[in-house]
Amino acid sequence: MQNTTFPKSLKKGDKIAIISPAGSVEIPQLDKTLELIRIKGYEPVLGENLYTKYQNGYSYAGTEKQRINDINWALNDPEISAVWASRGGYGCQHLLQELKLTEFRKNPKWYIGYSDNTVIQSYLLKKGFATIHGQTIKTSSFGVTEESYELIFDILKGKKPNYKIDLNPNNRVGEASGILVGGNLALVYALLGTPYTFDFRDKILFIEDIGENFYALDRMIMSLELVGAFNKIKGLIVGGMTNMGKENENKEYEESFDSFAYQLIADRVSKYDFPTVFGFTNGHIFDNRPLIIGAEINLKVEKNVLVNFKIS
Repeated sequence: MQNTTFPKSLKKGDKIAIISPAGSVEIPQLDKTLELIRIKGYEPVLGENLYTKYQNGYSYAGTEKQRINDINWALNDPEISAVWASRGGYGCQHLLQELKLTEFRKNPKWYIGYSDNTVIQSYLLKKGFATIHGQTIKTSSFGVTEESYELIFDILKGKKPNYKIDLNPNNRVGEASGILVGGNLALVYALLGTPYTFDFRDKILFIEDIGENFYALDRMIMSLELVGAFNKIKGLIVGGMTNMGKENENKEYEESFDSFAYQLIADRVSKYDFPTVFGFTNGHIFDNRPLIIGAEINLKVEKNVLVNFKIS
């Protein structure tokens, strides 16, 4: 079994680096959460290129070199106790080949983010370090609950959240334990076949996504099947599937847990016997509750009973 290192808990006055490893952000988009960090007793330290903009077919938060410099500073500066991404978007893949962990290995720290940050979390887990798949500093257009942030601060203080999940007709009963891997499905898919992909053997896989055509969703799930991921995992947790199926021009884009996307996934994995849970509150959704990538979890799915999801 893989040994995963959990960073030490934070104490009041500790510094949290705020960086933009992917897409660009505006100052007002971060102000509310930066103030929340201060209220909680921590000191946000802004990366040099946090608000930089670089247009190259997409609005990045700086050139690749600028973003690499910021993330390597944040990961390795001994005065920094955690690293919190401002947002996702696209661009984290640019950084993988240049990441340095020389000082980080001596003083591991929590990395917090979701969406495109999945690739950084996959990289860190390959090196043996747990991360927080949770809300970024920037809140999306659909907002974020107060509890989504409170639970992140709980993890930073050393608490591990456990969840009870509402029933979903696509769930498949069973019980399994394993290390949690995954994140945004598009990035899990993008890493397949690379040295940075998650190791699926005996793991519990979590996936979520936003804004994908249904055929693109099916393609990603098929790729996981073709690489043998579903023969290896011990359980599957599906979070938000938001604004899916854009090929239907008449569809309203308000659903956070798209029922057709869920049915498509359920059909694809129906021939496997691992427990499956749909509707977990993590992803590009309003109630984005954090998960710990690299944590050992116990997943228990029973008929007509709330799903128990224990992080140990």
